[in-house]
Amino acid sequence: AGFQNRCLRPDSAIRPTGNLAISKPRNYTKSFGQKRAISRNVVESGRLFSRPVRKRFWVHNLGMNKTNVAIVGLGNVGTGVARLLLDKGDRTAKYAGRTLWLKHIVVRDLKKARDVDLPADILTDDLQKLVDDDEVEVVAQLIGGVEPARTIMLQLLESGKDIVTANKALLAVHGPELFERARELGRSIAFEASVAGGIPIVANIGQCLAANQITSIRGILNGTCNYIISRMDKEGVEYSACVGAAQELGFAEADPTMDVDGSDAAQKLAILAQLAFGVAADWQKIDRRGIDDLDLSDIAYAKEIGYRVKQIAFGELSQEGVLLIVAPMLVRVGTPLAEVTANYNAVSVVGDSVGPVFFHGQGAGAMPTASAVVADMIDTAVGRTKLTFQTLKLWSPEEVLVSIADTGKLAARFYMRFNVKDQPNVLADISGILGRHGISIASVYQHDRDISDDGTVPLVIVTHLTTHQDSAAAIEEISKLDSIQPGTERLKILD
Repeated sequence: AGFQNRCLRPDSAIRPTGNLAISKPRNYTKSFGQKRAISRNVVESGRLFSRPVRKRFWVHNLGMNKTNVAIVGLGNVGTGVARLLLDKGDRTAKYAGRTLWLKHIVVRDLKKARDVDLPADILTDDLQKLVDDDEVEVVAQLIGGVEPARTIMLQLLESGKDIVTANKALLAVHGPELFERARELGRSIAFEASVAGGIPIVANIGQCLAANQITSIRGILNGTCNYIISRMDKEGVEYSACVGAAQELGFAEADPTMDVDGSDAAQKLAILAQLAFGVAADWQKIDRRGIDDLDLSDIAYAKEIGYRVKQIAFGELSQEGVLLIVAPMLVRVGTPLAEVTANYNAVSVVGDSVGPVFFHGQGAGAMPTASAVVADMIDTAVGRTKLTFQTLKLWSPEEVLVSIADTGKLAARFYMRFNVKDQPNVLADISGILGRHGISIASVYQHDRDISDDGTVPLVIVTHLTTHQDSAAAIEEISKLDSIQPGTERLKILD
């Protein structure tokens, strides 16, 4: 009687004594037929002391409050969440002060093999069964895409359930509608796992840094891109080969377009911009560039002059408004963002009181993301989410005091590479055009060894401070010179 439906079915009944449930050593059979030898289980005052022989299980404290929860979607993240709820119940109960009782898991295909042990009665393909169950209070909605995810979330909210989600695309597109509907219904939506996986960036910006006006965000928000660029940098491997390796390791989807073209990072930046700056940014209008056209030579030249190329999600509060950009940028070697490698994520945040703060960790994967989901489920069950949800008023229709600024006015230094004919006056022509656009040259790099068979040679220029629009106009004019061959590059330097 004292067991979570997931865990065990005793061969003989457990002997309850007040708030204690104590069993003598004996074999227990789980509802799906496997056996475990449990030496002793004691649940006391909301805590479990367990000495298992093989695998750790937990039991529900007979005097502890219980919150019924459910999962919609049992992909990689959903499987990770199920594992944490079912195998680490003592841990979640400790922090929640109650049992998170997993009652339903809704999936599309009941016959699909699952990488987690589940009781026979917990899996269902009937969403309406969950919608109609008034006992379920918190639902982890872990399906991707915009539809039917939007329709399902509205159904669950209207049936009186609080939501935990990892779906950044859904929030980036329908955040205002969903959050307003949740407020109308007195419900909440928690979304820590939607940005940077296991890194607790949402809670830190929304709560821990609440005494600050956030002035800038600089993040590596896509692990696929960071893995690809890191390997190109470290091993000198071309882009296409790195994509294949990322797919083999599970770091990239079969179709990695949303990752490598900057869309995924733009969606996450739109969410962080709402949290940090209060702007409702259309992610599709964020100035973005992917890494799919990065040339290996630029990564090599950048390293030679003391920088690494990283795909950066950049948000900054300026006098004109909030500047939002996703693009490959040069980051100084030795700074925290430059040293983030492989499939890791990182976010650098600057607050007007706290100064710079840096967050680093696994931004994707089943268990890191599940960690964030379960933490949100605990906060929601306890009631913390509801308080912050109503107070923050994210994606509120109320007047926004700051607007999105034109990125063309963003001041920065730039790395420029031109493929030029090896002839006199080329540098003079280029510097003349840069000068007419008010751009001063900081340094010039060229190697004789890089002259190609057709007589062209790369010429790298690093500028002093200028603007995006002036540098773009200069590049366009320079590219029309007879001495300039195709393949010109321009990358922002992140100072």
